[in-house]
Amino acid sequence: MAEITLVEAIDLALGFEMARDPSVVLLGEDIGANGGVFRATNGLQARFGRERVIDTPLAEAGIAGVAIGMAAMGLKPVAEIQFSGFIYPTIDQMINHASRLRHRTRGRLTCPMVLRSPCGAGIHAPEHHSESPEAMFAHIPGLRVVAPSTPARAYGLLLAAIRDPDPVVFLEPTRLYRLFREEVVDDGEALPLDACFVSREGRDATVVTWGASHAEVMNAAEALAQRGVEIEVIDLATLKPYDSETILKSVEKTGRCLIVHEAPRTAGFGAEIAAEVAERALYSLLAPVTRVTGYDVVVPLSRLEQQYMPSVERIVDAVQKCMEGA
Repeated sequence: MAEITLVEAIDLALGFEMARDPSVVLLGEDIGANGGVFRATNGLQARFGRERVIDTPLAEAGIAGVAIGMAAMGLKPVAEIQFSGFIYPTIDQMINHASRLRHRTRGRLTCPMVLRSPCGAGIHAPEHHSESPEAMFAHIPGLRVVAPSTPARAYGLLLAAIRDPDPVVFLEPTRLYRLFREEVVDDGEALPLDACFVSREGRDATVVTWGASHAEVMNAAEALAQRGVEIEVIDLATLKPYDSETILKSVEKTGRCLIVHEAPRTAGFGAEIAAEVAERALYSLLAPVTRVTGYDVVVPLSRLEQQYMPSVERIVDAVQKCMEGA
């Protein structure tokens, strides 16, 4: 069992599924000969050929549109968008076609495609490369939205996304691509979609997070444990549809709920979780639901990037204030 990075786990999952299922094809800018801008498709064109690992023009709307056509005709395309800042031209195709194909054809056609994109700040990328657009996609009926947080989860969730009969937007946290290594078994075992993972059990507060912020939350959990506070860490993993029952069960146990995400605060997906906790677990709460998020500004360039993202210190302070408010 090898210890690999998250981006290596993506490459491993793609390779396994392409070998298992000849209908799986990859397409995107520079994914073939170059192996992708982050090398997430490294070696796959040499292994499977140019007909299954397709370098495309710089045309994100075209990439998504071609993938939808492939999916409608029986293939399982996995389309890569180089950076989340370039994902917006795909919106028309994903909303008006990918998400509605099953309904428009009364089930005659489905759209088994995956739209992959690195997302988030922390790698000192230029402007328009560092946003976290998960809430935008999660608002669209008919789309699944997945954001892995570890190499093993990225591997299993990507396999599940490729095998799903409906479109999945798969957002990969860029700054976690090579942040740490984890043992991953290349056995083709998919992890369940639409389910949370309990990354750490605790008694004092529930902290819900996903994607890149999972790393800071886990570090905050260690810091808080040294002060005698044990938080339960819930990795949302699938944002749409999300597993509310696991979250509510945890909040009923701890009596406190914090939500941490890198995307801007206003209309971020954390607001949806906060609303559901307030509606369904109000009498379990010992303190108000709290959010630790990015700010309502464009992600700044590298000099201020660290101030934008939720830090371990901000998370620890928020948990302690929540504990004091009981």
